[in-house]
Amino acid sequence: MSATVQLRNLLVDRSMPSAPELEIRLVDNWVRCVACGHRCRIKPDGAGVCRVRFNRDGRLRAPFGYVAGLQVDPIEKKPFFHAFPGRDALSFGMLGCDYHCSYCQNWVTSQALRDDQAVARPRFCQPETLIDLARQRGAPVMVSTYNEPLITADWAVEVFRGARAAGIRCGFVSNGNATPEVLGYIRPYVDLYKVDLKGFDDRQYRRLGGTLDNVLATIARLIEMDFWVEVVTLIVPGFNDGDEELTAIAEFLAGVSANIPWHVTAFHPDYKMTDPPATPVSTLIRAYDIGRTAGLRFVYAGNIPGAVGEREDTCCPDCGQTLIRRRGFYVLENRLTDGRCPSCAATIPGVWEDAPPKRSTGTGIPLPVALA
Repeated sequence: MSATVQLRNLLVDRSMPSAPELEIRLVDNWVRCVACGHRCRIKPDGAGVCRVRFNRDGRLRAPFGYVAGLQVDPIEKKPFFHAFPGRDALSFGMLGCDYHCSYCQNWVTSQALRDDQAVARPRFCQPETLIDLARQRGAPVMVSTYNEPLITADWAVEVFRGARAAGIRCGFVSNGNATPEVLGYIRPYVDLYKVDLKGFDDRQYRRLGGTLDNVLATIARLIEMDFWVEVVTLIVPGFNDGDEELTAIAEFLAGVSANIPWHVTAFHPDYKMTDPPATPVSTLIRAYDIGRTAGLRFVYAGNIPGAVGEREDTCCPDCGQTLIRRRGFYVLENRLTDGRCPSCAATIPGVWEDAPPKRSTGTGIPLPVALA
């Protein structure tokens, strides 16, 4: 029996009924899952494209009660630059994804059940355990990440329900292939939402397992629903680094809201995509300039700490004053006061603390967390 089959059997045994909001029951014991944009129609004993949501006896089952990745990360690693700067986020992930990106940097968790080389093992736990860990580590934020959180939203909501009651804010790091149903389901518990906008070419999107239009619709819907949204584009040489495509991304985002932070980040060869070289600094600077020209007020160049100058920093769009200085995931200085520029009093959009730390309170690097 292969490792993938063994893992699938283990997760099936530990699954729970899906949240009713994410299931549509059909005739002849078929079900439709609406946890992601694939809206899979699943036959009895079948599974969705994600491999982790499946039909048992005419009812949708979902992953529950475990983590496959667990770390205390600087919130800047997510990346969220306009939420709790300098703070840590307790970050957890499960297994599986509805995409199959050949350059995925979290493939060990996201491609489990699809790739026998993805060997992350589940660690079973209760929501209270994760919430207690966040408190112990002084993390004011918990984030579902490392796999696609939409397909494991049932477990994330179970964790976040208790986290919100404990005064902890919560976030998703997602590919954005959502549905109105799943966004409505998570909205009472999720404050922060980061979307990976992987390009602006539908043909390329379909190679990864999704469609461009649905991700664009998700971004617009997230803004309408008042999530705090930040968008990341990993710039891969030869895949999505042309001026025309970057301009299309930037103009789309600016048309939704000029206040959406856009992170243009450097690719490093990983997983099955080892041929393209790492993204040069000059490409990140070019993408940054394209974003600013398109009217975006907050553009950030990332994944090459210290190499892009002030393009890692948050500046006041009104007076130009540097408000938050960064190097990589580390906040060197935070001058915001009650979410305002101290020089001109302009309000800076984001999710801010009343009395934020003046610099990072943690190490500025990811730290694995052990479960007792």
